[in-house]
This record gives sequence, structure tokens and C-alpha cells, in this order.
Amino acid sequence: MRITFLGAVRGVTGSMHLLSANGQRVLIDCGLFQGRRAESNRRNRQLPVSVDRIDRVVLGHAHIDHSGNIPALVKNGYSKSIYSTFATRDLCAVMLPDSAYIQQKDAEYLNKKKKLKGKDRIEPWYSAEEAESAIQLFRGVSYHKPFYVTKDIRLTFFDAGHILGSALSFFEIFENGNRRTLLYAVDLGRKDLPILRDPEAVKGVEYLILESTYGGRLHGEISEAEDQLAEVVRKTHARGGKIIIPAFSLERTQEIVYCLHLLEGAGRIPVLPVYVDSPLSTNVTQIFQLHPECFDRETNRLLAQNRNPFGLNQISYVRDVEESKKLNLLKEPCIIISASGMCEAGRILHHLKNNIENPNNTILVVGFMARDTLGRRLVERQPKVRILGEEYELKAEVKIINGFSAHADQEDLIDYVDSLGRSLKTIFLVHGEEEQSQALKEELERRGYTNVHLPAEGDEMEL
Repeated sequence: MRITFLGAVRGVTGSMHLLSANGQRVLIDCGLFQGRRAESNRRNRQLPVSVDRIDRVVLGHAHIDHSGNIPALVKNGYSKSIYSTFATRDLCAVMLPDSAYIQQKDAEYLNKKKKLKGKDRIEPWYSAEEAESAIQLFRGVSYHKPFYVTKDIRLTFFDAGHILGSALSFFEIFENGNRRTLLYAVDLGRKDLPILRDPEAVKGVEYLILESTYGGRLHGEISEAEDQLAEVVRKTHARGGKIIIPAFSLERTQEIVYCLHLLEGAGRIPVLPVYVDSPLSTNVTQIFQLHPECFDRETNRLLAQNRNPFGLNQISYVRDVEESKKLNLLKEPCIIISASGMCEAGRILHHLKNNIENPNNTILVVGFMARDTLGRRLVERQPKVRILGEEYELKAEVKIINGFSAHADQEDLIDYVDSLGRSLKTIFLVHGEEEQSQALKEELERRGYTNVHLPAEGDEMEL
């Protein structure tokens, strides 16, 4: 039994790992790498494993840094099953074609500029047709239902509490008369977040692959994040500005809308227009309402009372491109929530370039921004940033609220490791920038865990 670490190792994007046993190979996640354009182009076009070496694919959740390069497998000839929860399957059915569409539109925009400069054209990493072909391979499976992905590898999904449909993948590997267990906990949610149930503890785990996005940090309480959101809205409204929120179409958008719903209902923020400018966010929100099995008791109680937590009185879901462009002409205060979450593609780029140089506006960061992304440069408050090839001065106020994170922090991660019990033999830390992974490793070792590893990309570990 071996695990090969192919992506999101000492980094946070492009999750991909290969589990091998008895000549059978299961690819766990197949995410897009997000970062510098040239590096992203190279890594997303060149899969680190040959398709003919993959017997099955298991997908933990639908975020693009975990699912976004699955169509590239199809483009390279993969035609076998892809296993996920039902909600993850439904989300990917809209997210993967949307990813292809965004690639196509960004390529068209950039190619106009390249043509004027006499530079070579760029091509999308895959097409909408290849994304749609990938969806046909998905096989939805319920939580808590063991099934065999190959002859000798049995899998059970448990709730990860990270996003809608997110799963902890519990593998039982039968090899040479022995049974070994591996839990893939990438990504892991937090307790008491709005909308979703808490992460589930899994018993009998021997080997753990664990995320470490916030391995050296602690989040504030979600109530503190709501207070901070209310303050940002009130202050920006008072100076007549817009609030631009880059947000992942999946989960973070719905969570922010949910919190705005509660704040407005409590009279804690002024009534002002809210625009969710993302066709994908609109589609995802509709899928949310199809999967109450993923919700916590409070959210299901609201739905039972016919109170829609995903819609405000003043909210508008924007699909049409022309409607999106009209938002740039608005003079009155408003909130614009748009994708992508790390500001690397999509409509958020156009909202940023049209609003970044107005000091009355606020750019509100509510999620993790990976190194070398535009989002990270905004977090660092660099005085000048490049957006779609042009340079802009950062004059808008930048506010950061980390409390909305759907990722477990250091204490959450350690508590989860403790919950797994004495069967745990080895921990592999992935999906974290190196300093975060190292901080978590040191804290785990301080608390008595002696077999903690930080694999490098391409490392193969025999278990």
C-alpha cells in the first residue's frame, strides 16, 4: 500500500494524491492549480500521473482546487467512474462547465491584448464539452454507505462539515490478508458554522492525510465575524461607497448571504441592494436548496418556517453579462459579491478594476488567498496591482475577515486528531503553505504525536 503526493503539498491548490494497493490505483481529488499565470498554465496542462495508471477517481468535495482538473483526465482519455457524494456530483455538474467557460472568456479577453502586442495566443485548459463528459462519469454515494471502489479498496464517506456535500474519505485496504485504514481529511470544516453540520469523527483510523491551511493560526468566533461584517457595511454605507466581496461561488457566497439575511433581519445593517454577480453562484444556491440532508438543525428550521436563508429582500442574482456591466454604473451604496474567490478569474476582476481606485469603496476579503494570487496582493495591500494586464492603484479600503473560513484552525485540527483515538499511527500534513504545515507539525509533536510527516510534492510513502 502506497500513497503518492501529487498536489497541494506545501501549498494550498491543486489537490491530488494517488493511493495504490495490489496493483489497483485510486486518484484522490484532481484539482486546478491557482497561482502565477505561467506556472498555473504549465501545471494544469501537464497531469502528474498518466491516465492509464488510474483505475478510479474519488472526489472529496467540489471546490475547484480539488475538482477543477477532472475534465483534463477525460481530455487525456479517462473513462472510468468518479465517486463523490450526491451533492458534490450536483455541484460539479455546474462548476466544471463554468470553469471551462471562464477559461474560454479569459482567454478571449487576453488574446485580444496579445494580438495587439504580437504575442502567441493562449488556449483554455479544457472545453465545456470535456467538462460535461466528465460529469457523465460521476457516481453519487450517500454518507455512511461502505462500497468497493476497486476489488480490494472499500470506501465510506463521512461528513467533513466544510462545504455542501464535502466528505471525509475513509479507505479500508485489504492486502495480503491484512486490513489497513486511511482517512483523507482534506478539507476539514469547523464546528458551529452556519448552514452545515459539524465534521464527523471516524473511528479505527491508522493513517491520516490532514489539511493544514490554518495549521498555525486560530480563527475568531463566527459571531465576531458577523460583528465585523456589520461594521464594514455600516461604515462603507455612511461614506457612500460600494462593498466588493470576492467570494467562492460555492459555500462562501451562500454563507455571506445567510449572514447578511440575519443582520438585516435584526436591524444591524442598513437596507441596501445586494448583488450576487455570478451565474455559478446562482446555480449553486439553487443546488443548496436541493440538499437539506447536509444542513444543520437551525437552517432546516428556517426552511421549515418558509424563511429562505439564501435570499434577502434586496438581493439580486445576476446572470446576464449586460446586467453585470451595469453594476459598474451604479452610484449608490451597494454590496457586490462575485467570483472567483482568489480574484484569479471571472467577473470579480472587472468589478475590482472599476472600483479599486475609489477610496469610498471597500474590498472585503472573506476567504483564504493563496500565494501569488491577486487576492493575496490585495490582502498585502500592495499599492499597485495588475488586473487583466493593466496596472491600478489600490485606493479602496481593504478589510479582512478571517472568521468566515470554512477551514478548521490549529485547535480544530488538533481536536479532530485527538477524536480519532489510539488506532492512529501516522499523520501526513498537506494542503497548507509550508510555514502553516510546519507549525501544526510542531504543535502535534508537542502534544505527543511522534509520527507526523510533511511530504514534498512527488513523494511516495509506503504504508
